[in-house]
Amino acid sequence: MIGASKQALVTGGSAGLGAAVVRWLAAGGYDIVMLDRDQPRSEVKFVDFLQCDLASRTALDRSVPELIAGGPYDVVVLNAGISATGRFEAMSAQDHIDVLRVNTEAPMVIAARLLEAGALNPGAVMVFVSSLSHFTGYPGAATYAASKDALAVYAGSLRKVATSKSVTITVAFPGPLRTDHAEIHAPEGADASKRMDPNLAAGLIMSDALSGRKNSIPGRNNRLAAAAGRMMPKPMTALMRRLIYVRLKR
Repeated sequence: MIGASKQALVTGGSAGLGAAVVRWLAAGGYDIVMLDRDQPRSEVKFVDFLQCDLASRTALDRSVPELIAGGPYDVVVLNAGISATGRFEAMSAQDHIDVLRVNTEAPMVIAARLLEAGALNPGAVMVFVSSLSHFTGYPGAATYAASKDALAVYAGSLRKVATSKSVTITVAFPGPLRTDHAEIHAPEGADASKRMDPNLAAGLIMSDALSGRKNSIPGRNNRLAAAAGRMMPKPMTALMRRLIYVRLKR
């Protein structure tokens, strides 16, 4: 794989948004290294699969040298993420720890080690997948929101270092997606048809990233929701409480 004209790394690429990103990159001719806890559900040409549970720091540290060896990369998409929903005080400590390790610690460590090792080609693009929750309160999924907020702040703070190495950073803020993971954590009665198709989200995010945009909020409705969260934080948080937290308590 070393020396390939276009090389990509995708974390969490076995399902959902990550799988959609893998398909988008494969269609564009990229050779892909994909890291996930679960085996891919479908075969995509040009994929090397590395198995790793990112909730384990030991497993992550063991996988980093393999990720570095798979480069240098032209595109890195740090997408792997999990959620945990419910009343904050009723969730186990391990639930909180796992979300923070997978959503925040793992992409921070991978990004830092790749940059340190020079495992990105000049002109490379690094995408951090945060969440639309960055723009509003998120009752019922507070740790998830905190983990994605922290990732967005980290990515922004890393831009100066990345720029010095000719690497562009894009932070993606997707809204609710039509995925199996979202369905598991959705409140009772949620309408899955209102969630965005992950293939559409992947295309919009990757187009923004390769165009050099610092931020990507895929979809007009999501951009409106982000603007509302900025301008009317209290009403938006109250709305999210009614849509998520109250339903989860039932």
